[in-house]
Amino acid sequence: MAKHVQHEVFLEKQRQILLDLGNDITRVREKNDLITLFSKRIKGLFYFTHTMITLIDALGDTYKPFLLDYESSPVRTHRDYRLLVNARFLLDEPFIESVLEADGPIVFQLKDTIANPQSPVFLRANYEKGVKEVLMMKLMNADKPIGFIHIYSDRTDSFTQEFKDVIKRISSQLSSAVYNIIKNEEIKKKEEEKSFLLDFSSDIAGIMTKADLETAVFKVLDRLLNTKLAMLRLIDDDGHHLSPYMFDKSLFEGLVSDFGRLSEQKITTDEYYTALVLKSREVLVLNVEEQLRTGNKQYAEVWEKTGFKNMYATVLKAGDQILGTIWMLADHISMPLFKGICAQISTAISNIKASEKISEYRKRLEDENDYLKEQISTIYNFSEIIGSGGTMQQIYRLISLVAESNSTVLILGETGTGKELVARAVHGASLRKDKLMIKVNCAAMPASLIESELFGHERGAFTGAVERRIGKFELANNSTLFLDEIGEMPMEAQVKLLRVLQEREMERVGGKTTIKLNVRVIAATNRNLEEEVKAGRFRSDLFYRLNVFPVKLPPLRDRTEDIEALTEFFVAKYGKNTGRKVTRVSAKVLQQLRGYLWPGNIRELEHVLERSVLLATDHTIREVYLPNESITGAQAPELSGNRSLEEVERSYIIEVLKRCSGKISGMGGAAEILGIPGNTLHSKMKKLQIQKADYFSN
Repeated sequence: MAKHVQHEVFLEKQRQILLDLGNDITRVREKNDLITLFSKRIKGLFYFTHTMITLIDALGDTYKPFLLDYESSPVRTHRDYRLLVNARFLLDEPFIESVLEADGPIVFQLKDTIANPQSPVFLRANYEKGVKEVLMMKLMNADKPIGFIHIYSDRTDSFTQEFKDVIKRISSQLSSAVYNIIKNEEIKKKEEEKSFLLDFSSDIAGIMTKADLETAVFKVLDRLLNTKLAMLRLIDDDGHHLSPYMFDKSLFEGLVSDFGRLSEQKITTDEYYTALVLKSREVLVLNVEEQLRTGNKQYAEVWEKTGFKNMYATVLKAGDQILGTIWMLADHISMPLFKGICAQISTAISNIKASEKISEYRKRLEDENDYLKEQISTIYNFSEIIGSGGTMQQIYRLISLVAESNSTVLILGETGTGKELVARAVHGASLRKDKLMIKVNCAAMPASLIESELFGHERGAFTGAVERRIGKFELANNSTLFLDEIGEMPMEAQVKLLRVLQEREMERVGGKTTIKLNVRVIAATNRNLEEEVKAGRFRSDLFYRLNVFPVKLPPLRDRTEDIEALTEFFVAKYGKNTGRKVTRVSAKVLQQLRGYLWPGNIRELEHVLERSVLLATDHTIREVYLPNESITGAQAPELSGNRSLEEVERSYIIEVLKRCSGKISGMGGAAEILGIPGNTLHSKMKKLQIQKADYFSN
């Protein structure tokens, strides 16, 4: 009878404790409160030392500690405690599989369980701290296991059938409480991430320099903890290469030789990992250990030395434009947070690039404004000449030096290089600019008429001379005479020209009166006059008289930096002349124009663009029609009896690569200009030991 009463008292106490525990559980919102209340109430009925709740991860292959009864646990003093509370354990171990298969609580004797090498290490740690048995049961939500309740005891036979029944009865409420805590933590985490991103957005708003961006990025990653920026690369203007933009140098301390070599070099969009990122629409997560086995070991070995488990990578985009790639090392990063940070960085980089372009344009405009002011102040005006590259700047300097003098100028250059424009610039910057410059094309007149054209004639001087005619020298008195194609002048006319240059006087054909002249002579030719003198086709004394101040114009192939400006000028000119609303050319066409060697120089470029404007179907030129033979004898690499065939071929390939800004394959690439497949060109470059340094200038 006494035992029956005692049992009834125990049952009543059990019901009250379970009722109190149920009420407690419904009010729990903080996970630490749950494990504390659970242990306190259950210890009112049964003996045990400590408890733990573990959670199954989202992928369903591992589980990890979630709630720890830290105060009561003897394991807290174990040497590996910190590692254990942050570890993940496999679900496919026999020990845990038996818990998943069981319909209720299941009890294990630790001395028997740890005998199995596959048993989890946290059981061994408990055993080493005097724990003898453990009761475990799965926690469920909607027929799906979400975790486990662990109850440990340093005695044997602690977990009676009554103990098991109580745990089974309370398991559904415990599962609901755990699930609610998980969801509350998820909500709290999302709110924290929103706040985190809002703070980062505030820090990054208005950033216009790379240095400020670095400060903001490293600050936000410091707040994330155990997350480092491995590398941020931006795509170059050619769309094929990526250059290093930003990375955390402290991450790779001690790896200077390895990382320094990898970080400083440009890579292409075909590089193994870069290609993976660019093809993936989602964040790419690479496990370092797995990459050591299956990936690009060159990078994976460097990642491994940092101590992080995973590499996270994605593309940086501004609208539909891909800016580059970003790589972060961490053990774990929240995907929404990672994407949010990368989106903010993308926006900042886009703003920085826009700001840099604006600054560049502003500086360019300021420089151009200063240049124009300087020209106005010195009465020089070279507005007809298009081009601002280094070679043309030298030409402008020469024009400025000689313009105000009366010295004879000899302009040398291939056909179509703009010799007449330079002559006009010299005249326009001289003190004679208010007078009309007179032009004579020596190649366009028959030898029998050139003397009359230059010096004029008296009436009756020859058959057909029915009246006096004033020659070009007289017309150019007190002004400038431009003798174009001087190398074509007949020997007879050369003698008279020499006299005029020496004596500054002349007589008309058939006349007897000497006419004093004040004429500034500018001559131009596409011939090599020194060779013409040696061949006896040009007078040496005339050559020396003309060659007072030579100005040699570069061919268009040597001033590719000016092709874009020339293209814009001619497109605008012929768009207006033809009534077509063509205002620009595509990047592909511009690349083709830069890669072509232009045997006809600027004149050929002008004619090509005039045709392209007429053929354009909208406001943009998308196709350009260039001859297949892009090189003439004048443009072929200079041959030398001391050079081997391979040396000549190597020099030529390097020259073409320079013209194409290093582009090898595709439209406007070196392979297209050379008329060979891209793979063949790659093989030749390898054979001839052509490196990027040979055709890329710093």
